[in-house]
Amino acid sequence: MLSRTAYHLFWIGRHLERSETAARLLDVGVRITLIPSNAERVENEWESLLRASGNADAFHQKYGEITQENIETFMFFDRCNPSSVASGLEKAREGGRVVRTALTSQVWDALNSAYQELRAIEKAPRGQIDAAMMTDFTTRHTSTIRGAIAATQLRSDGWRFLNIGYALERADATARMLDVKYFVLLPRVEFIGSGLDSYQWQVLLRALSAHRAFHWAYGGEITATKVAEFLILNRESPRSLMTALGEAAAHLGGLVERYGRGVPSSAADMAARVLEEIEGHDIELIFDEGLHEFLSWFIGEIAEIANAVHHDYLNGRN
Repeated sequence: MLSRTAYHLFWIGRHLERSETAARLLDVGVRITLIPSNAERVENEWESLLRASGNADAFHQKYGEITQENIETFMFFDRCNPSSVASGLEKAREGGRVVRTALTSQVWDALNSAYQELRAIEKAPRGQIDAAMMTDFTTRHTSTIRGAIAATQLRSDGWRFLNIGYALERADATARMLDVKYFVLLPRVEFIGSGLDSYQWQVLLRALSAHRAFHWAYGGEITATKVAEFLILNRESPRSLMTALGEAAAHLGGLVERYGRGVPSSAADMAARVLEEIEGHDIELIFDEGLHEFLSWFIGEIAEIANAVHHDYLNGRN
């Protein structure tokens, strides 16, 4: 496979998952603002979501004032924001157009339909579109595209690069959303274990479409320890760090296995090493060492693995 083709497939996966993450972060913010609170606290919560997306400085430079409407515009519509829903869907569709012959007609149709519906939403009066509609639109279309990929793409190198992009972006996104909840949204230590703390963990689970799955896996009350374990270490959880990184490692290992010693393997080796390190942790150890510190380390490792993928496979795209 040409590195140029692999590059676009890898980034189709990343852009789609990034769009979904932006919509889910927006959903977290809206749900959190439903809690009775003062204006300063609401502003701090929106600020935390901007920082989770990695684009707080860009927002402040362009919009200045933190309001829900400005946040929605920035995270959904603004194509100058590389992490917005519109930016991600447009880039994914453009990447699909470039490598059209590497995609099945079902995948291309799903990509194109999402983009065309996005253009229709952009033309609608702003007052007719709320955050719930934005989230529903995004998750509906990204799920459809993901389903088309799973159901129709040949299990070839292209399918692996699509899934490597998806898995690395999902691992990064789950870690960032966990970090927002634990390190930023919870205002003071005395709130830990309170009704507010429990509600925020529920919001996080619902934003990740993991609320029911969590109860199937654990039942009973929602606690910080259970939710963190579910989203970090539980291999049955589709959005956990362990699951996402495991999928990336499996696909990278599949490339090495298929081509033998002739294919670069630094990304595969790094993914396997980080996965092994996580497997050596339990949730009590993670909390003892500091959840924020663990998540910051993990986000950095995912970035390094992504850089290694580029170095191993994608740098010759031109």
